[in-house]
Amino acid sequence: MAEVLRTYRYRFYPTRTQAEQLDREFNCARFVWNWALDLRGKAWRRRRQSHTTVIISRTLTRLNRSGRYAWLNEATASCLTQKLIDQDRAFAHFFAKDRDARYPRFKRKRHAQAVRYTLDQRLVHGNFVPGQRLLRLPKLGALKLRWSRFPTGVPKMVTVRRDACGRWFVTLSVVEAVAPLPATDKVVGVDLGFRDVAVTQDGQKTGAPRHLRHAAQRLARAQRALARRQRGSGRRERQRRRVSRLHAKVADARHNFLHKLSSKLVDENQVICIEDLCVKGMQRGGYGKSVGDAGLRELRRQLAYKADWYGREVIVIDRFAPSSKRCSACGHVLDALAPKVTSWDCPACGAHHDRDINAAKNILYYASTARSAAGAAGTCAGSQARGGRVSPGPLSCSPGGA
Repeated sequence: MAEVLRTYRYRFYPTRTQAEQLDREFNCARFVWNWALDLRGKAWRRRRQSHTTVIISRTLTRLNRSGRYAWLNEATASCLTQKLIDQDRAFAHFFAKDRDARYPRFKRKRHAQAVRYTLDQRLVHGNFVPGQRLLRLPKLGALKLRWSRFPTGVPKMVTVRRDACGRWFVTLSVVEAVAPLPATDKVVGVDLGFRDVAVTQDGQKTGAPRHLRHAAQRLARAQRALARRQRGSGRRERQRRRVSRLHAKVADARHNFLHKLSSKLVDENQVICIEDLCVKGMQRGGYGKSVGDAGLRELRRQLAYKADWYGREVIVIDRFAPSSKRCSACGHVLDALAPKVTSWDCPACGAHHDRDINAAKNILYYASTARSAAGAAGTCAGSQARGGRVSPGPLSCSPGGA
């Protein structure tokens, strides 16, 4: 049994009083974020000073006591403090040059709003009762949740969020004990793409649901109607929510498909071999919309943490390995292979290849070769490869057609 940090998200419907209080919480938290971001920027540009959460929090306390920002007392203090902590974390990611980390931006009122509550661990057992539709938060009282699953742990922090289309969600992060899945000897090579999201070396194809493509006509019609509405009017706000609901429906359908696919791969296989794709570079080409619609980066993220939870292994081969251009029968490598080519014949041995199945076989081959070259002995264990590199140790499987 391994202890993991697990997140649960539930839909809830606040009362009118709770919705008004949450509006105050969102407004105060958004103001604190924007005020702190402006203060940090000016301090650096004018005096080359770096402000931390502690310095900004003390400044905010002095302003509250002076009465200048006394209206911030309408919000829960922990929500405002967490906004400053989140901003510190955002700057840390930006200066560490993490992938996709950008300079923190100012928040707008019409974007999705979220605040985080710190639960008092001395009272949490009375304030949090799973299964009884009860969660008590400061200045809100009891929230009635739609319990779809019951967490076994006790949360230390709760995030309340209202998305762009007006839906309310509560997110709980709890530490739980997860039992690893029974070990199996199945090893799979998976080629990820936009025509078929996942293709295995034995010819199984998942297809591409293309959720955004199927909703494109309705989205275009709704966005044209939004463009005709007068800015600041109630009709424009209602139409904006209709557009947001369409986008939310597409995102929910995509996440549902990816979670089912990643869970199936982790449940059935002990070792999963994939390729380190440059998704951002793929989106710059002519198939950018289809690549983004497939959600390849999200699928890899889900495979990584689920394999870590359940004692599986994910092996990531180098992105420059010629998985599609290499013949899995004889090893001949083509000079070039256009993206539109879905099948080809090997000029050396004459073997006919489906592009994606051949790539999945080669991914499995490269993973096994790299593990054998590491020179370690043993069989596949449940450790996970991280950082886009192959983890050391041998792969107890045949190359699978290579």
